Amino acid sequence: MITKPLFMLMGHLATALGVIGIFLPIMPTTPFLLLASYCYSKGSEKFHKWLHNHKHLGPPVKNWEKYGSIPFKVKAFVIPFICLNLVYVTAYVQVSIYIKGLVAAICLGVIGFIATRPSHNGPQVDD
Repeated sequence: MITKPLFMLMGHLATALGVIGIFLPIMPTTPFLLLASYCYSKGSEKFHKWLHNHKHLGPPVKNWEKYGSIPFKVKAFVIPFICLNLVYVTAYVQVSIYIKGLVAAICLGVIGFIATRPSHNGPQVDD
């Protein structure tokens, strides 16, 4: 059984990775923040509330939890970058065909997931 301190540690790590993802285009932000929200919900109500009420980190988490959606502008930004990554790896990286196939499967799976989520383009959740 996972203890509260371990959930707290995982929440802090996921939050740090989410913040790094704001500045590095190859790192996702929201999935790490969603993981942090889950970990904090199991480890500390204080940090869970802090994340949800954070000016910059809270809205994507609350929008996902309320609507299960990804804003269209995010989809339009992310999907082309995933495609560019796929083209780069398959055309220019010298690795086995099996690795290229694995990368292609992951990229296509992520694109499929993102494309099939509803798009909520209304106002950000502020509550």
